[in-house]
Amino acid sequence: MAVEQRDHIEPVYIEDEMRVSYLDYSMSVIVSRAIPDVRDGLKPSQRRILTAMRDLNLTPGRPTRKCAKIVGQTIGDYHPHGDLAVYDTLSHMVQSFSMRYPQITGQGNFGSVDGDPPGAMRYTEARLSRIAMEMLEDIEKNTVDFMPNYDESKDEPTVLPAKFPSLLCNGSLGIGVGMAANLPSHNLREVVDAIAAVIDRPDIDLPELARHIQGPDFPTGAIIHGRREIYEYFRTGRGKVKVRARANIEKHQKGDKETIVITEIPYQVNKSSLIEKIAELVRDKKIQGITDLRDESDRDGLRVAIEVRRDVPAHIVLNQLYKMTQMETTFGVIMLALVDGRPRVLSLKECIQHFIDHRHEVVVRRTQFDLDRAEHRAHIVEGLRIALQNVDRVIAILRAAADGDEAASILTGEFNLSQLQVDAILDMRLQRLTGMERTKLEEEYTGLVAQIGDLRDILGNQPRRMQIIKDEMIDLKNRFGDDRRTQIMDESEEFSIEDLIADEDMVITISHTGYIKRLRVDTYRRQGRGGKGVTGMTTKEEDFVEHLFIASTHTYILFFTNRGKCYWLKVYEIPEGGRAARGKAIVNLLELEQGEKIAAFLPIREFDDQHYVMMITREGNVKKTVLSAYGNPRRTGIAAIAIREGDELIDARLTDGNNDIVIATRNGLAIRFHESDVRDMGRDTQGVRGINLSDDDIAVGMVVVRRDGTLLCVTENGFGKRTEIGDYRLTRRAAKGVINVKTSERNGQVVSIREVVDDDELMIITAKGVVIRLPIRQVRTIGRNTQGVRLINVSEGDKVVDVARIAVQEEDDETQEDVGGMLDAQDMEDTGSPETE
Repeated sequence: MAVEQRDHIEPVYIEDEMRVSYLDYSMSVIVSRAIPDVRDGLKPSQRRILTAMRDLNLTPGRPTRKCAKIVGQTIGDYHPHGDLAVYDTLSHMVQSFSMRYPQITGQGNFGSVDGDPPGAMRYTEARLSRIAMEMLEDIEKNTVDFMPNYDESKDEPTVLPAKFPSLLCNGSLGIGVGMAANLPSHNLREVVDAIAAVIDRPDIDLPELARHIQGPDFPTGAIIHGRREIYEYFRTGRGKVKVRARANIEKHQKGDKETIVITEIPYQVNKSSLIEKIAELVRDKKIQGITDLRDESDRDGLRVAIEVRRDVPAHIVLNQLYKMTQMETTFGVIMLALVDGRPRVLSLKECIQHFIDHRHEVVVRRTQFDLDRAEHRAHIVEGLRIALQNVDRVIAILRAAADGDEAASILTGEFNLSQLQVDAILDMRLQRLTGMERTKLEEEYTGLVAQIGDLRDILGNQPRRMQIIKDEMIDLKNRFGDDRRTQIMDESEEFSIEDLIADEDMVITISHTGYIKRLRVDTYRRQGRGGKGVTGMTTKEEDFVEHLFIASTHTYILFFTNRGKCYWLKVYEIPEGGRAARGKAIVNLLELEQGEKIAAFLPIREFDDQHYVMMITREGNVKKTVLSAYGNPRRTGIAAIAIREGDELIDARLTDGNNDIVIATRNGLAIRFHESDVRDMGRDTQGVRGINLSDDDIAVGMVVVRRDGTLLCVTENGFGKRTEIGDYRLTRRAAKGVINVKTSERNGQVVSIREVVDDDELMIITAKGVVIRLPIRQVRTIGRNTQGVRLINVSEGDKVVDVARIAVQEEDDETQEDVGGMLDAQDMEDTGSPETE
């Protein structure tokens, strides 16, 4: 015996055997488990569940049965696999949030969009839905092939007749070996319209077909952004569709708070997991501004409420939620299905055509079945008619015959009847001999003859068969069609970082040793003239805050260095810190050279040719260059102005080509001239002389005059004054200038000048990081040759280093105001500047 077994052993290479066996296994999984059939859109497990429920007569009009019974019937007759796997499939076919058109009607707990599992199968009940009956209709008419089940005790259908186009309307998800199917659901009305269009015009092109079917229509609704990817999977069978939750921003009736309300979520997104993710992002401070998160969903529908803090724009929070959570997902479409038992990726038109071909075969086989049955019945009725027409003779033969066989033989020979006709005559009841029964028989025969003619016409008339398919589809649409749930919107671009950041004003501070930070303007409270201020930045003993200005988070900032170079940065790229935080070294944000320091800043919204950058150096040279010349700086910076040895850039301002320029010096002089005196030059040029300085004097600042304001002058010891700009006579550039302020021992030297109006507010910062914010109207307007008043009480060893002006639209009370209308500190708040356009 052992010798015989050894003789049957065939040595093979294990890699060859593994390759062959794994391929066989792969095809078995693909064909028999994971991938739907293109004709009925079902996987074998789904098809077998529907067949088992049909066997149990669980039609829509009958009572439901326990799911345990259905699962047992399916496993016992058709699908010898685990009961939980079968029950999971059955539950999926019940869930309205999983299938666009559920094929089973359930009673009990079949799970939820929160990911709750279905109740045990011993509790839940189910029956076929009306849609499922359309899938099974005419199955008894030999419309599809049957095959033996796993133990050959019964036959099961290889495919269902499927009047309902389940593959396109319900979609399918299946993971095979080396391939996967992921077909989205579509709207029945649109699918039927597309099928009708293909029937009417088999050569229809894709653009015209796409007019009938918009795209996916998911059970959970939501919004699809972008038609291009939809068209791509229509064409190739593959694509990626961006799906976003439907969310609205509701304003509270009382107050100005806003609430984000989510009413629809993307397909296959777990609502509970989504809420947990949002809560996690809030805890980790990755999303700020959310004060409350509530799940208000009930039997009427899904509703998640997200309350937003009053000072945070709700649309920014919503964009962050789209970016960081499953409120926006990508549905990867792979229209893979079995065609003649082989997996193929299909285009939309191919899917429709295969369905039409299947329905055509069903119609042909159904018609042939009806024709065979009608001809069989007509043949019998024809024999009965002959018997009734010769009723006396038939009765005589029957009375004379010794038995049934003899009577049958005589009837066959005398009236040329078939055995079927003779058997029907012999089985006929005497009741059929009445006049009424004779009339009914004649009417039946006439109807059968007409039916046979009609059925033969169908079999011989291709256009008529296609019209029948179309009419059946339209009837299906009229009975089961519903409105689209998923809205399709035009292409949406990817979120930029600005979509996720609120557009709000920030205070930017830079220390002498090069540390930078940003923080909200309302961090600083408004004080009266002569107040002590609050700490604005913590600095080392040898460091001090040298520059301060205000700009929106979405603003571009041009950084001009003392060496005449220009760098580019967005405000939101500057790290945000607390009021006392030191900030981040600016060399980590900008690639500054050794010894290079920031001298001036220009917040810019857009780069255009209608504005100019006016620059001034310490030695009083000025240069004007068109703004657009700075629109594409390199990371390593670009030349802004050519600097002579020993000189350095101290300020840069934006102009519109028609402004007056005021330059102030450290020793208290000032000059006013029109910018037309300075011609437009290229970037890498030195410029021309703006003011004639004495040997011990330097320029400290420049003002571009735009408003009917006053000139504010601030000295290093905390004193300042306002003077009418008209008090400074208009001269040509390169003059000596006139007295601006007395630089007495009390005042010290001039630190900064600004153009201001009464409604402005002033922000002053000292070398030790103390900041004060006060209304400009508290600083009285006086003449040029005066000392001014105390603006800030500077402590011993401290001094003022910079000044910024704030324009306020509205005041709430004495210590707080609305800073929503605040503009930047570079005098760019006037109509026409890029910052405010």
